[in-house]
Amino acid sequence: MKPRNKWLIVAGLAAIAGMFAAFGLNHNRAPQHFTAKVEKGEIHDVVEATGMINSVITVQVGSQVSGTISKLYVDFNSRVHKGDIVALIDPALLNGALLQAKADLENAKANLVAARANLEKAKSGLVQTKADYDRTAGLFKNGILSQQQLDLAKANYDSASATVGGAAANVTQAEAQVSQKQAAVTVAQTNLNYTVIRSPIDGTVVARNVDVGQTVAASLQAPTIFTIAQDLTKMLVYAKTDESDVGNIKVGKLVTFKVDAFPKEAFHGVVSQVRMNATTVQNVVTYDTIVEFANPELKLFPGMTAYVTIPVATVQNVLKLPNTALRYKPPMSSEEILALYKQYGIEPGGRKTASDEAAAAERGAPSDGATQNPPRAPRSDSAVVWKLGGDNSMEPVKVSLGITDHSYTEVAGFVKGELKEGDELIIRSVVPKSTAPGGPGIRR
Repeated sequence: MKPRNKWLIVAGLAAIAGMFAAFGLNHNRAPQHFTAKVEKGEIHDVVEATGMINSVITVQVGSQVSGTISKLYVDFNSRVHKGDIVALIDPALLNGALLQAKADLENAKANLVAARANLEKAKSGLVQTKADYDRTAGLFKNGILSQQQLDLAKANYDSASATVGGAAANVTQAEAQVSQKQAAVTVAQTNLNYTVIRSPIDGTVVARNVDVGQTVAASLQAPTIFTIAQDLTKMLVYAKTDESDVGNIKVGKLVTFKVDAFPKEAFHGVVSQVRMNATTVQNVVTYDTIVEFANPELKLFPGMTAYVTIPVATVQNVLKLPNTALRYKPPMSSEEILALYKQYGIEPGGRKTASDEAAAAERGAPSDGATQNPPRAPRSDSAVVWKLGGDNSMEPVKVSLGITDHSYTEVAGFVKGELKEGDELIIRSVVPKSTAPGGPGIRR
């Protein structure tokens, strides 16, 4: 082959290679889009929370008197009935106090008898002195007795009257002493009765805090001996729900929850109350949602952690968008995006959506009014999604949003544009570094 022909062949191959290279470069300059399809189906909007299982009523059984535990009649998990003896405190000291109080009562009763006898004696003396005074007064009128004798009889009569008054006061005092000592006997008897500790309710012993021989001191605070939970076949879940969710939770809603002890089993209950007592931890406000449920097999114990799911709303046979499409923002400048909005009749501006905030965070750009810990804002009721055309074109469609299950969101209506089942929505774009705005490649 001649050298000239060789050079022609080489030049032709180089030209072909250049064309392929140019085509490849032009091809690589186009952004690569990842899409998800618009689907039709059902969406369940739920509130998820974590809570603790508790009995309906839990009573801490304590002691009102101090002493040494002499007997324990129940232990952990024991079933008890109201009035059953559960423990006994050594009664020796309190029994002695009762005997002393009874002796003081008998002494007071004896003093009362003596005071009443003195009163009767004083009354008899008063009768005698009154008779003497009456006779002296008659003889004085007849001039037989002197004024001095009349005055002496009058003084004796007044003294006897005062003595009767004093004796009557002593009787009253003695009666009060009897009542006081009777009360002391009642207190001593009550304290002695308190050495026998009984169950106040029907239930199950879930905690025992003392042992035989241990001394309990009730001088400042009643010590807890047992904790008894009433009827563990009916229990409650105290679920911590976020303040943004309590408005959607209604009393009577059916609830499902799971526990770590039975991870494959779902339990069911009913919302009975949303308590207004707020709890704030690190600026997060939560409220207790109380869920009632039946526990006939006693499978669930107090203190277990429950993972609660509360249904809020359900829609069926609706168009639903993947939430990744709501968070997507195209790799274009603001002017290009506004131009596309104008082309398809979408009004720019308005309330900033959660997708805008997320896109700004992904680019590393601060959003308007951004702070280190921005406050939680409600989800916007509309959003713009980007539909991919057959020629790799991007069409913005503005939709109004319904409920969400945090994976898909309902399309409640169309503000501008239209979507149908099977349409491709862009959820992420990859742009080559050489053509990306600002230099580096952008990934959405």
